[in-house]
Amino acid sequence: MDKFFKRKSIAGDSSQSHARDKSAMKQSRVEIDLTNLPADPGHRLPIWSYNANDRDQVRRAYLLKGPTQPESHDFPQTEFVDVLRRFKAEWFKEYNGWLEYSVAKDAAYCLYCYLFRPQTLKGGGDSFVGEGFINWKKKMKLKEHVGKHNSAHNQAKMKCQNLMNQNLTGRIDAMFTGKSNQDKIDYRVRLIAAVDYVRFLLRQGLAFRGNDESEWSMNRGNYLELFHWLAAHNEDINKVSLKNAPSNSQLVSSDIQKDICIAAATEVTNAIIRDIGNATFTILIDESRDVSTKEQMAISLRYVDKKGDIIERFIGVVHVANTTSAVLKDATEQMFALHKLSLSSLRGQGYDGASNMQGKYKGLKALILEENPCAFYVHCFAHQLQLALVDVPKNHFQVKFIFEITLKIMNIVGASCKRQEILRAKQHDKVIEALKKGEIISGRGLNQEINLQRPGDIRWSSHYNTLLSLISMFSSVVEVLEVIMVDGVSSEQTVEACMLLEAIQTFDFVFTMHLMKSTLAITNELSLALQKKEQEIENAMRLV
Repeated sequence: MDKFFKRKSIAGDSSQSHARDKSAMKQSRVEIDLTNLPADPGHRLPIWSYNANDRDQVRRAYLLKGPTQPESHDFPQTEFVDVLRRFKAEWFKEYNGWLEYSVAKDAAYCLYCYLFRPQTLKGGGDSFVGEGFINWKKKMKLKEHVGKHNSAHNQAKMKCQNLMNQNLTGRIDAMFTGKSNQDKIDYRVRLIAAVDYVRFLLRQGLAFRGNDESEWSMNRGNYLELFHWLAAHNEDINKVSLKNAPSNSQLVSSDIQKDICIAAATEVTNAIIRDIGNATFTILIDESRDVSTKEQMAISLRYVDKKGDIIERFIGVVHVANTTSAVLKDATEQMFALHKLSLSSLRGQGYDGASNMQGKYKGLKALILEENPCAFYVHCFAHQLQLALVDVPKNHFQVKFIFEITLKIMNIVGASCKRQEILRAKQHDKVIEALKKGEIISGRGLNQEINLQRPGDIRWSSHYNTLLSLISMFSSVVEVLEVIMVDGVSSEQTVEACMLLEAIQTFDFVFTMHLMKSTLAITNELSLALQKKEQEIENAMRLV
C-alpha cells in the first residue's frame, strides 16, 4: 500500500512538473517588438534565449539594421603594459559587415557569430559573442577570428546570407503564387484593350496625350478617352479596368503607352524585314531637323516582294550628331546591323542632291560604292525637276516679280475672315452670272467653291495651283483690292492694295502669269508622272 501511494505521488509530481514546464514555455513565447531590439551588443540577450519560433525574425531584424558601429564615439583608452591603447574607428571599414562595438562595455563583438554561432561550440571566438573582445593590443585576433573559409565565423556568415536570400525568395514566391488565375485573366483582358487603343491611334496618326489628364478634366487625351469610352460600352472590360483595376496595374500611364508603341513598332519593322528576306533592295535616305533642333536621318527601303509588287517601307529614324557623310554612313551601318541586313544586298541608293549625299569622292554615295559597287546611285528625277524650277526665279526677274506679287495678294486678301468672305461672295455672284449667260456649264463636280491657294516655300510645283486659283478668281480679287483701298484699316494697307491693284492689271504681269501657268502645267504633269511608284527609270528619263 505504501508503495502504491509512493508510486502515485511520484507520478503526481511528474505530472505537476510537466504542467509547470508547459506553462513556462507558454510564458516564454511573448510578443517581441522587433523595432526596439537592443542596439548595443553589450545589452543584447543571447540569441538562444528567444523562442525557437522567433529567432529567425530577430536575426532578420538585426541583419537589416546592420552592425552597431559608432564611428564618432570617443573610444576610451586602456593601459596595456604601460601603454595606453583603445579601439580604433578605422577597424569598422577593415572588417565591415560583422564588427560591432559596445559603448556600454567598451568591447568588440561579431554580429554573425552572435546570430548563428552554435550554442555548444567552444573556442577562441567566444570572446566576440559573450563578454566581448577588449584586448586592443592584439589586433591580429580580429583576423584570426575570421579564420579560413570553413571557420565558425564564415559558417555563421553563410547562414546569415542564406537567411536573407530565403526571405527574398519567399516574398517573390508569395507574390507570384498569390496571384490567382482570375487575376491573370483580368490582366490579359485589360492588356488586350490597351493594345487595341494604341493600334487604333497609331493607325490613324492621332496624338495619345492630352493637355490636362487630371480626373476632373473634360478631355483627358485620346488614349484615356478611348479607355473610358470602351469601358462604358463593354462590361467585360469595365469590370477589370480603370477604377476596377489595381492601382499599380491600370495600364494608363505614359510609360505603358510608350512601351506598347515601341513593341508595335518593333513588330512592324520585323514584319518588313521578314518580307524582304534574302532579296535585294534599295535604300532611300534623307535628313532633316526636328522641332527640338536635332538632326534626324530617315531611312526607307524599296524592294520587290514575292508577288512582284514594288514596296516602299519606312523602317526608322536615327538621331545623328551632324550630317557629314561619315556620320551618316555609320548610322546606316548601325541600322543594318540592328535589323540583320547585309550591305552586299544593296542594289540602289536614292538621296537628294546635297554634296554630303551625292558627292563624287566623299559623299555617302561614294562611301557605300567603295564597299558595294553594285549599289548604283539614282538622283530622284522629281527632285531634279524641283531644283530646276527653283532656279527659274533666280535668273528671271519677271517670273520672280509675279510670284512676289502673288504672295502679297495672298497675305492682304487672306489677312482676315471678313475679306475672305467678301472674295467668296463676289466669286459666287460671278459664277451665277456666268451660268445664266451660258459661259460655263453646270454639272456634278463643276463650279465648286475655291480659295486662293498659298504656294509652298520648298515645293515649286504648288505654284501651279496658286496661279490657277488666281487666274480663275482674278476679277474677284481685283474687286476685293478695290474694297480694301476704300475701307482699309490702316494707311499702309490702303497704299499696299493700291500698288498691288496697279501691278496686277499691267500687260506684263498678266502675260507672264499665263506664260508661267502654261509652263508649270507641263512640268506639273511631268512631276506627277515621276512620282509614281511603278515608274521605270528608262521611261522617267524619256519623260525628262
